[in-house]
Amino acid sequence: MEKVNWGIIGLGNVANKFADSFKFSLNAKLLGISSNSQDKLIKFSERFKIKNQYCFSNYEDILKCNKIDIIYIALPNSLHFNLIKKCISYKKKFLVEKPATINFFEINEIFKKYEKENFFFSEAFPYRYHPQLLKIINLIKKNKIGKLVSMESFFGNDILTSFNFFGLKIKKKINKLNRLYNKNLGGGAILDLGCYPVSLSTLIAPLSSKFKKVNLVNKKKLIGSSGVDIDSYAELIFDNGFTSKIGVSFTKNLGRQTKIKGTEGEIIIQDTWFSEIPYLIIKKNNVEKVEIDIAKNLYAHEIDFISKCVLDGKGVIEYPGITLNDTVQNMKIIDEWIK
Repeated sequence: MEKVNWGIIGLGNVANKFADSFKFSLNAKLLGISSNSQDKLIKFSERFKIKNQYCFSNYEDILKCNKIDIIYIALPNSLHFNLIKKCISYKKKFLVEKPATINFFEINEIFKKYEKENFFFSEAFPYRYHPQLLKIINLIKKNKIGKLVSMESFFGNDILTSFNFFGLKIKKKINKLNRLYNKNLGGGAILDLGCYPVSLSTLIAPLSSKFKKVNLVNKKKLIGSSGVDIDSYAELIFDNGFTSKIGVSFTKNLGRQTKIKGTEGEIIIQDTWFSEIPYLIIKKNNVEKVEIDIAKNLYAHEIDFISKCVLDGKGVIEYPGITLNDTVQNMKIIDEWIK
C-alpha cells in the first residue's frame, strides 16, 4: 500500500505520542522531524529510527523537503500562527495541534489567505476520527434518541493539587513560565481544554438541524494568579434550539464525560476525548450498552484518516474531520468565552 510521508515540527510530549502511533498506521510513515533543540532531535531520531538526512534543526528546511507530504505542527500554541503561514508559503499540507491559533484574529488571517489560495488544513482532534464518534453520529442520524435537545460536555483534571507523604492535599504554586498558565504562550483552561467541548458542540448541534448563529451565555471563570482562567463554564445557545453546557478545569476533576439528550433518550459518552472505555450508554426506557472498538491507537485513527484524504487527492479534510471553516467558527466561540 502507498504511504504518506509525515514530518513533525516540535518534539515535545504530544509529538512523542503522535510519533509512536505510526507503528499502528496502515497508510502513513514518519519520515522527518524538526526541532530547535539538538538534544531532542538526537533522542527523537534514535527512538523512532529517523534517518539523519530527515532530521532538521531549522523549521524551514523540513518544509522545503519534497519527500515529506504533510507536516504535523506540534509546537506551543503561541507559535502555531507563524508556522501555519510558513506551511502555506511552501505549499505544504499540514495538521496543526489544537488550538490552531490563540485567538480569532489569527485564524481569521489564515482564513483570508485560504480565500486567495486553497491549502490543506486540519486541526488535531484525534477524537474526531475514532469509531466512537462515528458510532454516535450514526445513532443520532438513525433517530436513536429522538430529536436532539441539548448536551453537556466536560474536560477537567485537578492538576494544581498534589498530596504529601501523609496524604494531605497541597496546593501547587502556579508557574507563570509554564505554557499552561502563561498568557503570552496561549495558556488557560479554555484554550487548552475548552476547544474540545466547543468543537464537539458545533459538530453535534447541526445533526438536529442547521444553525446560523450561536450565543454564549452563563459564563463563569476563575482566573489564576498568572492571569489566565483555570476553571471555566459556559452555555452555548444555537439558533436551531439546541443548547450545550460546557466546562473545563485545571482545579477540578470534571472527567471527560458528555451527555447528549434527545426527546426519547440520551447518549452517555464516558470517555469523550480519549475513547478508552469500550462502550457507550444509551438511556431510554432501559439502559443499553453499545460496544465500541477501541483496539486501535487513538492517534493512529487520526493519522490514517488524514493520510487517506491526502492519498485520495482531497483538497480539504473530510467529515467528521475539522475543516478551516470549523476552526474559524470554534475560535470565535472560544474568544468570546475567554473575554
